[in-house]
Amino acid sequence: MPFKLSRRTVLAAGSAALVARPGFAQTTHEVQMLNADPDNPRVRQVFVPRILVVQPGDTVKFTAVDRGHNSATVEGMIPEAAEGWDGRINEEVEVVLDQPGIYGYQCTPHASVGMVGIVVVEGEGMLDNLEAAQEVRQRGRARAVWEEIWAELEEMDLGTA
Repeated sequence: MPFKLSRRTVLAAGSAALVARPGFAQTTHEVQMLNADPDNPRVRQVFVPRILVVQPGDTVKFTAVDRGHNSATVEGMIPEAAEGWDGRINEEVEVVLDQPGIYGYQCTPHASVGMVGIVVVEGEGMLDNLEAAQEVRQRGRARAVWEEIWAELEEMDLGTA
């Protein structure tokens, strides 16, 4: 029996293709800026989660749950073609991340005590700036926290997309 295309079939296939297209159905992800980790109150000045993996076109919302924090990209820790952000203290920041890659960020007043995090935007070339990000010089406790983050990323086995 030959396959016959009807108007309904063509419209349904076109709609399914639009929904399945990467970046079409964007998601908003929340990162909380906190004075203490809810799972371990002895760990102070944290982003929760500190590692986030998103799709191109997704929004990341940094929420100032506790006062005294912001979110700002770390120089040298974002993809070449991407724009960074520099949120104000005590204010929510929303960023749409379109460029695949590694985005390192920090709380400006608490970076040296290790209040840092990372967003990985999946897609072709997502690990292209990993080595450059790992080479950025860090101060104080941030050095140890970044080492933990790099180890966690390696365990996540993000592949070589």
